[in-house]
Amino acid sequence: MSTEASNPSDADLGPHAHEPHDSGAAAVLLNWLRAAVLGANDGIVSTAGLVMGVAGATTDRKAILIAGLAGLVAGALSMAAGEYVSVSTQRDTEQALLAKERRELEEEPEEELAELAGIYLAKGLSEETARQVAIELTEHDALAAHADAELGIDPDVLTNPWHAAFASMIAFTVGALLPLLTITLLSQSTRIWGTVVSVVLALALTGYLSARFADADVRRAILRNIGGGVLAMAVTYAIGDIVGGRVL
Repeated sequence: MSTEASNPSDADLGPHAHEPHDSGAAAVLLNWLRAAVLGANDGIVSTAGLVMGVAGATTDRKAILIAGLAGLVAGALSMAAGEYVSVSTQRDTEQALLAKERRELEEEPEEELAELAGIYLAKGLSEETARQVAIELTEHDALAAHADAELGIDPDVLTNPWHAAFASMIAFTVGALLPLLTITLLSQSTRIWGTVVSVVLALALTGYLSARFADADVRRAILRNIGGGVLAMAVTYAIGDIVGGRVL
């Protein structure tokens, strides 16, 4: 019998066996994409609701455009500020936890090694293997090993709040431009239904993408997304019609 693969390290694990697997970076990219889709979705729904409400009150293209632009800018800045504060808080928390972990590794190295071995023991490794894994990971990069096993944090991939803020602002703006341009560029006779159709198609796309990123039911996500957007447009248009046509 051949003994070529008797050593696991010598076994043929496929053409990509020795390539680095940056799962942390992939997870970060997936989170960015998901956030971008959700930001664009917010821009579509909020701006569509706003311009439809104004369109229900008046046929003045200039008034609709001004209201839509104001809503776009306010919404984009609000998204950016909210994301910046949220991610900054998360980053501060992660940095505090990493600082605490560094201090414990310096002051109590043996206790930290035992703690790391205990984590792998709880995951199903034998006591001997768990301790050996803990020793090797600690020798390679103690902080990274403990941060990953205990905190679920990659010290080299902390989220940048400025990046998050700009990404949210851009995503919201891209989404908001669709209903704003549609309702202002189309003729008075087609602007309402043209906007509804364009928004429904855009929400179907964002619903599909969000479901794929979350590995959820695609049809349910699309219908839920479209239903929420259509409801928002219908309610705001009705309010605009009542206020513009019967109150003012």
